[in-house]
Amino acid sequence: MAPQKFDFVDWWSKEVRRGTPVVVKMENPNYSMLEIESPKSSFEDQKDKEKNAKQLTWVLLLKAHRAAGCVAWVWSGVMILLAAIKKRLILGQGLAQQDKPHKGKLFKAITGFLVFAVMMLCVEVAAHALSWHFSTPHWPSSFRIQDLPHVVYVGWMYFRASYIAPTLQKLTDFCIWLFLIQSVDRIVLFLGCVYIRWKGLKPVPINPSLESDDAENPDSGHPMVLVQIPMCNEREVYEQSISAVCQLDWPKSRILIQVLDDSSDVETRFLIKSEVSKWQQKGVNIVYRHRVNRTGYKAGNMKSAMQCDYVKKYEFVAIFDADFQPKSDFLKRTVPHFRDNPELALVQTRWSFVNKDENLLTRLQNINLSFHFEVEQQVNGIFINFFGFNGTAGVWRITALEESGGWLERTTVEDMDIAVRAHLQGWKFIFLNDVRCLCELPESYEAYRKQQHRWHSGPMQLFRLCFPDIIKAKISWMKKANMIFLFFLLRKLILPFYSFTLFCIILPLTMFVPEATLPVWVVCYIPALMSILNVIPSPKSFPFLVPYLLFENTMSVTKFNAMISGLFQLSSAHEWVVTKKTGRASEGDVLEKDTARSTVALDKTMSESGIDALKTLDVKLDPLVPPSVHDALQPPMKKKNRLYRKELLLSFLLLTAAARSLLSAQGIHFYFLLFQGISFLVVGLDLIGEQVS
Repeated sequence: MAPQKFDFVDWWSKEVRRGTPVVVKMENPNYSMLEIESPKSSFEDQKDKEKNAKQLTWVLLLKAHRAAGCVAWVWSGVMILLAAIKKRLILGQGLAQQDKPHKGKLFKAITGFLVFAVMMLCVEVAAHALSWHFSTPHWPSSFRIQDLPHVVYVGWMYFRASYIAPTLQKLTDFCIWLFLIQSVDRIVLFLGCVYIRWKGLKPVPINPSLESDDAENPDSGHPMVLVQIPMCNEREVYEQSISAVCQLDWPKSRILIQVLDDSSDVETRFLIKSEVSKWQQKGVNIVYRHRVNRTGYKAGNMKSAMQCDYVKKYEFVAIFDADFQPKSDFLKRTVPHFRDNPELALVQTRWSFVNKDENLLTRLQNINLSFHFEVEQQVNGIFINFFGFNGTAGVWRITALEESGGWLERTTVEDMDIAVRAHLQGWKFIFLNDVRCLCELPESYEAYRKQQHRWHSGPMQLFRLCFPDIIKAKISWMKKANMIFLFFLLRKLILPFYSFTLFCIILPLTMFVPEATLPVWVVCYIPALMSILNVIPSPKSFPFLVPYLLFENTMSVTKFNAMISGLFQLSSAHEWVVTKKTGRASEGDVLEKDTARSTVALDKTMSESGIDALKTLDVKLDPLVPPSVHDALQPPMKKKNRLYRKELLLSFLLLTAAARSLLSAQGIHFYFLLFQGISFLVVGLDLIGEQVS
């Protein structure tokens, strides 16, 4: 019997080499194999061990280097924060001159809460130092003067556990339920967006063609469109906005552009008027309107413009704020949706932002607005044909505007007002997520704060005014319930209420009243999940997930204050401050479009629509210097920061509560309070709008 073949190649490749093996073959198939270690084997093992030790050392050194880099980054951030505290809070340098602060009721309430928190922290530290926490509280058998502090402390604990804690726990449970309801609403919206993506749902015009069968008048298939650009002292952005709108791809005889200027600055009015005259000389059908009396702000401006006699022959109106730049095909992608759809009143398009990566503040705004358009507006548009008009980058059917009562000056959210009234009349809306209009985000916290105040006080004013009309409207009860409970109460009232109350009031209170508890999943897990859902529509913003969560809680004080102001008709509810712009919006794109346009022969014939009066304006174009040149000639002004007192008080309050949580060994609560307090401190010192790479 022949011996079995033994393949040593496979065996050699699988085994670890340990010296030189010696193989002995025998005639008998019952062979045996003996491996003999070479004299060098122990030396090679030692060498391998030394090599592995070196690799491990390098890995540890690499990890130590990364840890050191992280520590250095954190330390540099702490030093910047401390330097800002010293410079602005202690020395008062680099601060903008502020008006005398109006200390409202909310400010006084936060101040009182902070004083109480500091006193309680001192009491709790003293109690821990005297070991009162480590024994069962009881009244002393005999009263002595030296026992008075202990008696007072035991009395406080009894009162706290018997009266304060139950009330606080009920308020906590109520806010948790509101939080859960709002979270469910957010999850349902997100699932609706996922369904839309999965099914590929999007509005499609019934008849997308705008071509006319009339050979003598080929442009008659294009409806008459009025384009309005309301502005007020928009010196930084007027030129690029007018330029973009004047280059819309639409027959000249079928479009009229109204520049509605409410500017109070004489030089700004002159510059805007000159820009309009320049495009008029190029054959664009454009008119300049200026109001001496700025009654009703933006709503009054557009209401006045719609009363012109020549507006009657136009079928649709497109609205663009002063910093918006539509693409040339904007009208061709929106207006066809109105054809063969007589119930359609509004086509709203999405905003895109040219400066979303400018600083941390713009990055966080981009997260919020991306979710608003991608999820809220798109889902509501697909499933219920209703959403709040965003005030710009949209096209209205003029008949719908007139039947709904036109622009009213009763609130600071005239766009939401007209949308609600149109929906109550039975009109439908469409949101186009794939049509985007370029615009600019506020780059300073002051501008963003004023904008958010207007956006959150106005809906509460509107709800007070529209509630009787909603009840009486001839629409289904499902639509009424959606408008009252979801559109107004849940998303405009409950959201800012529980955000501020739960994370800025109740959470610090539970540190000083430990008998009332706030679960960890409310503090950490659910907010983290909601933040992840918000960031998904803008996936590049995932590195800013934690700052976004903290900043949203920080902004809750502004939103809560605005909501209360609008709900109870306080004086600040009617404030209207134009959001400050910087003029960054795609200057290169506008110049490129303008250059391409200049190669075409200019049609200097004027329209017969009643705007020939513009020729009588005494405007000299040649000596004008663009604002950008003026700004370049002037020395750059040093940025002045502001101090936000409510945010600073809440910062100190949360940091005090964080110190108290250390005495109770509440880990996650401590970290949340610490980072949230630092977030309030950064915002209060006006550091959130600083440039970041």
